[in-house]
Amino acid sequence: MFVDEVEIRIQAGGGGNGCLAFRREKFVPRGGPSGGDGGDGGDVILESSERHNTLVHFRFNPEHKAGRGGHGEGSNRQGKRGRDVVLRVPVGTVVADALSGERLADFTEPGQQQILAHGGHGGRGNARFATSTNQAPRRVEPGQPGEFRKLKLELKLLAEVGLVGFPNVGKSTLISVLSAARPKIADYPFTTLTPNLGVVRISGDEDADSFVVADVPGLIEGAHAGAGLGTRFLRHIERTRVLAHLVDVSGFSGRDPVHDVEVIEGELRDFGAGLSEKPALLVASKVDIADADKLAALRALAVLRQQPLHEISAVTGAGVDALKYALAQRLRETKLEPPEAAAS
Repeated sequence: MFVDEVEIRIQAGGGGNGCLAFRREKFVPRGGPSGGDGGDGGDVILESSERHNTLVHFRFNPEHKAGRGGHGEGSNRQGKRGRDVVLRVPVGTVVADALSGERLADFTEPGQQQILAHGGHGGRGNARFATSTNQAPRRVEPGQPGEFRKLKLELKLLAEVGLVGFPNVGKSTLISVLSAARPKIADYPFTTLTPNLGVVRISGDEDADSFVVADVPGLIEGAHAGAGLGTRFLRHIERTRVLAHLVDVSGFSGRDPVHDVEVIEGELRDFGAGLSEKPALLVASKVDIADADKLAALRALAVLRQQPLHEISAVTGAGVDALKYALAQRLRETKLEPPEAAAS
């Protein structure tokens, strides 16, 4: 099960109480205070891990609590520190406060750690309060409570190229040809319900040996407002550097390719997060069964925009290699360009 959004509740451990005790030994009837401090509570720590690729392990286990610090003891013995709890999340997870919406962490590399709830400090024992005028204090401090937080975790896939387009335009078939990914492929809309990642290898290209492609479920009009779960799908391409916009030009779709281009571009623009500013390659899909008028209309749009049009068939393999090298070249260019130029 692919789960990319969950809410969890975390509770750091409370600090142990300080101890009220006095030294009692033979021949030392009034040995003075000897109450030790309480131990600090355990922290709740989030750590990014490559072994996880979904948030499903939080779906049915949303509450996590660290250990409480031990109470202080006599003979100036400090309480034991509470046990930390380490929660492992996939690389690409964004953590926000569920109540305020404040972003707390963004895990972009494996092995990153961040404390999201700090344990409470242990209370001081009565030995801490001894003074020249109060040599037998009976004052102690209770341990402080640990932090409590309600967190919202969102997984945003880490990929360099994102495939976008309407449902059933051939995105899953293309990623299965470009990479070793094997998504579900069928001839009906919304076959893909979860994002898929594939690694594309470029032989003989020293600057871009490989890159990661994300195939997100098809978008529909109103996706930026949540139609067809569009907002959940669009966030998975926020981190990409280049987009490949697939347009179905077959005679069986019953769609207008020029209108499809305008709709998808409008959804990317309305969603925000800089999606409409990313470099995009226009791709005519299913050219092996293309409708001549539709393909001509899309070619005319590309000429009008002075934008290259990549014509491919993922079934026959026509144009796929050329598209692969074009994507690698555009990625190479975005590495060399400043952010403003790459987005233009």
